[in-house]
Amino acid sequence: MAKINLRPWREELRAEKQKQFVVMILGAAIIAGGLVFLWKTDMDSRIAYQQSRNAYIETATKKLDQQIKEIENLKRKRDELLARMQVIQDLQGKRPVIVRVFDELVRTLPDGLFYMDLKRTGERLDIVGMAESNSRVSALMRQFEESEWFTAPDLSNVSAADSRRAGYSQFNLSVKQKTPEPEGEDK
Repeated sequence: MAKINLRPWREELRAEKQKQFVVMILGAAIIAGGLVFLWKTDMDSRIAYQQSRNAYIETATKKLDQQIKEIENLKRKRDELLARMQVIQDLQGKRPVIVRVFDELVRTLPDGLFYMDLKRTGERLDIVGMAESNSRVSALMRQFEESEWFTAPDLSNVSAADSRRAGYSQFNLSVKQKTPEPEGEDK
């Protein structure tokens, strides 16, 4: 007689295949979860590395900014020192000039004339003086024209003096001071 297997083999095969499918799905899910975990860990480490690089760049930038400010302060101080040195050199170079100017004022002063007030504004010298006659004032102006230290005399006022100085005329004269070129630098 024929052997008939009455067990439900198809249901067992289906149950077995379903178990295998569930195991494969669970295995794939575990592998996918592991891969996601590895990817997330790698991304976190990359982000942390980039953040540390950014922090290093920021600190280096701050140091450079401080150095730039320090360099600017040093340049400003250097410029101030150079300006002071230039002023000192100018003063040392012009020290004998005032002596020469006073010497030339005395040399150009004709007899019968005297100065009452001298005022210097920049390169202009304002003179208030007394003269015995107008011809003496003219002689003074000619002396200024011939001088190496003065130029462009300008007589602004000549008036009779007060009663205490009868016979004198008071005059106001302005003249420009110039510094003659040294003889060796004519070229």
